[in-house]
Amino acid sequence: MSQSTGAQGNSLDAHNASELRVQVRKLAERNSSLASLLQDSRNKLQQLAADVNDLAEPASTYGIFLGYSGRPQDSRRDAEVYTNNRPMRLKISPQIEPGSLEVGQLVRLGEGVVVVEGCGFPRDGGLATITERIGTDRAVVLGGNNEESIAIIAERLRDSVRSGDSVLLDTRAGIILEHVHKTEVSQLQLEEVPNVTFEDIGGLDAQISQIRDSVELPFLHPELYRDYALSPPKGVLLYGPPGCGKTLIAKAVANSLAQQMGEDSSSYFLNVKGPELLNKYVGETERRIRLIFERARELAAISPNRPVIIFFDEMESIFRTRGSGVSSDMETTVVPQLLTELDGVEKLDNVIIIGATNRDELIDPAIMRPGRLDIKVRVNRPNKQGAKDIFDSHFPEDIPHQGKRQDLIEFATDELFGERPFVRVHFDDGSDRLLHYRDFVSGAMIANIMARAKKLAIKDSLQNPETPKGINRSHLSLAIAAEQAESEHLPTSTNAEEWVKTIDGGSGGTLNQGQHIDRIEFLGFRSPSWHVS
Repeated sequence: MSQSTGAQGNSLDAHNASELRVQVRKLAERNSSLASLLQDSRNKLQQLAADVNDLAEPASTYGIFLGYSGRPQDSRRDAEVYTNNRPMRLKISPQIEPGSLEVGQLVRLGEGVVVVEGCGFPRDGGLATITERIGTDRAVVLGGNNEESIAIIAERLRDSVRSGDSVLLDTRAGIILEHVHKTEVSQLQLEEVPNVTFEDIGGLDAQISQIRDSVELPFLHPELYRDYALSPPKGVLLYGPPGCGKTLIAKAVANSLAQQMGEDSSSYFLNVKGPELLNKYVGETERRIRLIFERARELAAISPNRPVIIFFDEMESIFRTRGSGVSSDMETTVVPQLLTELDGVEKLDNVIIIGATNRDELIDPAIMRPGRLDIKVRVNRPNKQGAKDIFDSHFPEDIPHQGKRQDLIEFATDELFGERPFVRVHFDDGSDRLLHYRDFVSGAMIANIMARAKKLAIKDSLQNPETPKGINRSHLSLAIAAEQAESEHLPTSTNAEEWVKTIDGGSGGTLNQGQHIDRIEFLGFRSPSWHVS
């Protein structure tokens, strides 16, 4: 009996001990949880105290860091800061790593006007243009009020900005903060090579051959030119009626050179639109021309074996004959600036100028003399065979059509060059000349005719799904009628003399033989429905 009682007592003790251990473990877990909560509460109280202290601090001001004062070897230097509309020398907090601040950077000023933090860079200010670099850290800038001043260049920009760049300027601190990609010269650089090839240009085989010989051969075979002591031409002038492929040829030149040189030469083709150079301020147009050639010389120096082409479109708009100005004599300084760049003291190696105009008689003769724009390529209106080639390039075999494609091209060409009187020009000596619609044909007109025909074919397919789809003769005839009725170069009685010069080219061709126009008599119908009758 005593043994049974002892066994029960031992079992009870073991059970009580187990319960005690469970209670102890629970209390320990609870104690740990309370300790964690206390720690979190302490941290939150500390954060709240810090926030309260921050709110009690005075408001921070900002300034622009201009540089360190003292000697570079000094362990702790002061900061030159522009703040509150004045430059100040301020102490720097020990928490800022020595030498980590950059010129032009925003800095935060704490209590006691101490630099306590380096921030980003200012994002607003005035626009200015760099006209000249002075040393490594300064530049002459031209502000919005057309006044020049000297500014400090921010440290991060000292290796990247050049003359002609547009920059963000803090006019009060006198510091250049950012390079704004709005530069006049970089806008001229083609970001990618045009996808136009010489094969895309129809009816101008002779002109293409001439310009390829002039522009490409000196760079593809420089050793032969050296053997014969022959210098590459400085310039080529493309002239002729509007819409006949002058600008297209320039694009093809850029593409061809890029392909044959084996590298991407997109940045070596400067596309200058004549009217964009004009500026109302005296000297601004000349400065822009100077910047263009300065950039061309830089590119030529970087890669001596690759050409730099400057293409002046609508060249007559800025380089007119001197003394011919109506309201101003702007050309009396602009033309000499170009002449100086072409053959002045600074050599223009590895740079070719290509000009395009439909009024070559307006360009100053000094520009077109041998040694400057010494090669003149006349881009005529296409003849019948040239028109077929242009139709062929804009009407590939994969375009849906009804019948044989060559038969459609023949029909369109015959329709376009048919006997269809348009105007009779009467001269003051009693003579006259009859002009037909074919006298106004251009490559641009043919391209537009094909575009119209394609739209008509699409419209027919949508309206009559059951009928055969594709371009047919009716579409071509309607397109030619509409295009001739809406021709861009229609004669007017108010500027007949000027209009005549665009027919056969800038020089007037065979139409203007020293005679003056008395009047213009319209013979054709200006309506797309004339072909029905």
